Amino acid sequence: MLSYDELTSPEREVWDAFPEGRHVDLRTGVPEDDRVAEGGQWGPGRTVRAAVIVALLQGANTAQPSAVACLRLAGARISGHLNLAGAQIAHALWLGDCWFEEGVDLSGASAQSIAIVGSRVPGVEAGLIRIEGRLDLRRSRLECGSASPFHRRVTALSLINAHVSGAVNLSGAEITAPEEWAVSAGGLVAEGGVYCQDGFVAHGEVRLLGAQLPGGLHMRGARLECPSQRGVALALDNAVASTLDFSDGFIANGTVRLRGARISDNLTFEGAVLNGPRDGHGPSLAAPLMQAVDFDVTLARPPSSTVDLRGAQVSYLHDNEHSWPDVVELDGFVYGSITVDEAGERREAVGRRDSVVHRVAWIRRSPGYTPQPYEQLASWYRKAGHDDDARRVLLAKQRHRRRTLPPAGRVWGHLLDVTVGYGYRPWLAGVWLLALALLGSLSFGTHSPTPVKQGEGAPFQPLVYTLDLLIPIGGLGQRTAWYWSNDSLQGLAYLLIAFGWVLTTAVIAGVTRTLQKN
Repeated sequence: MLSYDELTSPEREVWDAFPEGRHVDLRTGVPEDDRVAEGGQWGPGRTVRAAVIVALLQGANTAQPSAVACLRLAGARISGHLNLAGAQIAHALWLGDCWFEEGVDLSGASAQSIAIVGSRVPGVEAGLIRIEGRLDLRRSRLECGSASPFHRRVTALSLINAHVSGAVNLSGAEITAPEEWAVSAGGLVAEGGVYCQDGFVAHGEVRLLGAQLPGGLHMRGARLECPSQRGVALALDNAVASTLDFSDGFIANGTVRLRGARISDNLTFEGAVLNGPRDGHGPSLAAPLMQAVDFDVTLARPPSSTVDLRGAQVSYLHDNEHSWPDVVELDGFVYGSITVDEAGERREAVGRRDSVVHRVAWIRRSPGYTPQPYEQLASWYRKAGHDDDARRVLLAKQRHRRRTLPPAGRVWGHLLDVTVGYGYRPWLAGVWLLALALLGSLSFGTHSPTPVKQGEGAPFQPLVYTLDLLIPIGGLGQRTAWYWSNDSLQGLAYLLIAFGWVLTTAVIAGVTRTLQKN
């Protein structure tokens, strides 16, 4: 137990101020001398031992009945290890513009509110902490310390399975653990949300796996550098949040991973830059099985590598010309509507002249052939009342599928495409029938056929005779009553019979396909 006599002058000042919650400021007021980065050079007049802070927070100097005890200290050099692991901290702690010789251990502690702002700290271990108020680390520089006891990985800030009733505020902070874990907060519950704005920078992976963030995750303008060795800059697998805000210049130089994340409101990347891993071996955005109401992917420039949305579900999708890279995984991606951003104005993507061409090209960015993206797009067009556009999408699906078939299947596919558009363009059959009828009428009308039986049968009529050849079912009495001695015309007659069978088969196959789909 510390005695008052062994305290230094600045420590006595802190000791005396604590019961009344008074603020102790050891700064000189000279900017050059108060730079936190130079705190290692601060002398004894600005040094407070970590043991003194621990003793006060553990009740070494009892509070006065008429005041609320609180430790408020600014501009100090904190010597030694600030170890509050497992402690029951009944008083608020506020440390501003301080320089820590060693890391801070808050693992398993219970506290009211903790603020370490504008300070330099070689690592904060706060796994399993319970905070009834807020955790404020604004403008602080956190550097990687020793390996966390929870996962044996070098981490600058550990909040594994922590529970914070208020907000976790990291705005303006710089957290450094290059190629390691800058923030490890798997299982974190932050009821007031997590704020990483106003110039927040992380050198290393930010991990929030399974985090519950009713107040959301706000990373507007944040920059994520030097991802882990796996190339991941931000991991939010299976997280649950009200909103995820990666807008206004957010930059990720590594994979942003949202596998299985559930967002009850909006997920926005408006104006963001997703560079992906530097070596290119990994996606820029990996969000399979993600669920969100509003998904805004109006990026500042195209992602440098793949965007994976397999199995994701959103109600509203917003994109622009910079939203999609060369490869987009869309199998199983479900959306309710699409709006496109042009010159800052958002409009429904449906009904535009190039809408179908643009959206089919978007689907074609997905590797290989999968039918679901086409069917989803066609469903969206149908719900919007654009059935013609839906049929164009389904026709594009059949043409894409045709490339995966063996040669015989591709030939039959081409035949269905040319004759009836796979059943989605039945009017083509009428065009072919009209063209062949015209060809036959003109060819047969310039010659006289030979009757099968002299004096019997209806008079020869070139148009009716041609139609009789083209229609394989039933008969009009012309085909069986006349034949040609001219080999060329007789060959044309046989050819028209063959075309009739092919055309009829294609019509039946195409219409059957369409009816079965409907």
